[in-house]
Amino acid sequence: MDFDINLLSQYSTIPFTIYGTLLFLFVLFWLLSRRSHARCTKAPLPPEAGGAWPLIGHLHLLGGSQPPHVTLGNMVDKYGPIFTLRLGVHRALVVSNSELAKECFTINDKAFASRPKHVAFDVLAYNFSMFGLSPYGPYWRYIRKIATMEVLSNHRIEMLKHVMESEVKAAMKDSYDFWVATEKSGNKKAVTEMKKWFGDITLNVLFKTVIGKRFVGKGCGGDEEENEKIRKALRDFFDLSGSFAVSDAVPFLRWFDLDGQEKKMKKTAKELDDFIQVSLEEHKRNRNGNNGKHDFMDVLLSTVDDEGFDGRDADTMIKATCLALILAGTDTTSGTLTWTLSLLLNNPEVLKKAKHELDTQIDREKMALESDLTKLEYLEAIIKETLRLYPPSPLNLPHESMEDCTIGGYHVPAGTRLLTNISKLQQDSSLYSNPLEFIPERFLMSHKDIDVKGKHFELIPFGSGRRMCPGISFGLQLMKMTLATLLQGFEIVTLDGGPTNMDEQSGLTNIKASPLKVTLKPCLSAQVYG
Repeated sequence: MDFDINLLSQYSTIPFTIYGTLLFLFVLFWLLSRRSHARCTKAPLPPEAGGAWPLIGHLHLLGGSQPPHVTLGNMVDKYGPIFTLRLGVHRALVVSNSELAKECFTINDKAFASRPKHVAFDVLAYNFSMFGLSPYGPYWRYIRKIATMEVLSNHRIEMLKHVMESEVKAAMKDSYDFWVATEKSGNKKAVTEMKKWFGDITLNVLFKTVIGKRFVGKGCGGDEEENEKIRKALRDFFDLSGSFAVSDAVPFLRWFDLDGQEKKMKKTAKELDDFIQVSLEEHKRNRNGNNGKHDFMDVLLSTVDDEGFDGRDADTMIKATCLALILAGTDTTSGTLTWTLSLLLNNPEVLKKAKHELDTQIDREKMALESDLTKLEYLEAIIKETLRLYPPSPLNLPHESMEDCTIGGYHVPAGTRLLTNISKLQQDSSLYSNPLEFIPERFLMSHKDIDVKGKHFELIPFGSGRRMCPGISFGLQLMKMTLATLLQGFEIVTLDGGPTNMDEQSGLTNIKASPLKVTLKPCLSAQVYG
């Protein structure tokens, strides 16, 4: 077959022509945008970080081996606590101190009440139908109200405390039985991976609350292989949602899926949808035969109109909301518990004080109950200090401004994305002495009146304002109960008796990169474990 060399040469230049045209249009758009904003306001724009590349802006700075919040935190020394990045065609505002965060989530709270339309939020969240990831508007207000009243209110948490207590006790009994069996077999150590241990408790509580059945163990209704598939899909959701995709930076390249991220997202989305669809069908079949017992999916089935709301069909709304609650509660709770135990193992004097408080405040012949938790002030201080050093979402979930506003004396145009570097903010030496050290006592003395519920901007691990995490009380209750019962019931040591690695894994949430393997040796009488 003969080839026309000239024709081949002509076609070979097409990709470069396309790229050049796109680059020209991008630069033209950026220049016109800056000139337009300069004409419209006398207030200056925030300083822009250096090192931007054509087309992708600063995206390359956030794709390295260290987590983005660390990279952005290191930039504060050079650019100050407020600066902007260009993530492709989008401008992102990065704030890193408490005063600026307070401006964002009080005076300008409504301006920043929306979410950016990331590809991950589209593909993984049913076209922005998970209420934590949906734009500000009627749909978000409608679903958030239902979730807050039916699952996350103080009244509902009180009703659910028996679920928390029973799942924690079941995990303790399993660990006790595992230790006994290991001793009888002659093995030297009963090794437990605590990230999974905490994760299973959290998943069981949330699955029981949301869809009426446990995730693992007796009564879960699934095999271990299927459970591992679901567990991986849940983990992939956070990893993919927290990654910076090329198509987010340059939307008109989405069709090409150059980095393959959207393909991975679609696979994970299908796996999660297949799982929750089965549960939805079961609930529809059993609506009239559940003996008056209602989980959250039952509530949604009776609350959401069959015709849907705001352009979304009822099934999509129900599946998205149930998955949102499971996802939001699982990773943040189990991740914080893992960091807390890691810090305690690396600080044996703090661990000793925590166990002393438990021994003096709780009867050693019974495990901690929900009613005991208010007595455990030092344990509460330990959890606060963990959340200060390792906030569940170090950059907060991204916000997007719906209107022009002013932050720190700078003009912030509508459409600007907001990244709040909570990790950097909570390690500010002007707020905390020895900010990188684990000192729970600070929350019993100098910072004793500070809580984590979004009102004190020195400590906002769950965000603040109208888009803050609505499940704070639920998560704190489960964390306190799990940690109190674990520390009371077992002597815990690392496999080599030394400190545990504290490297962080990048993603939408902050989890420990390496496993946390320990031995759990019972320290109460056998009958306490049930």
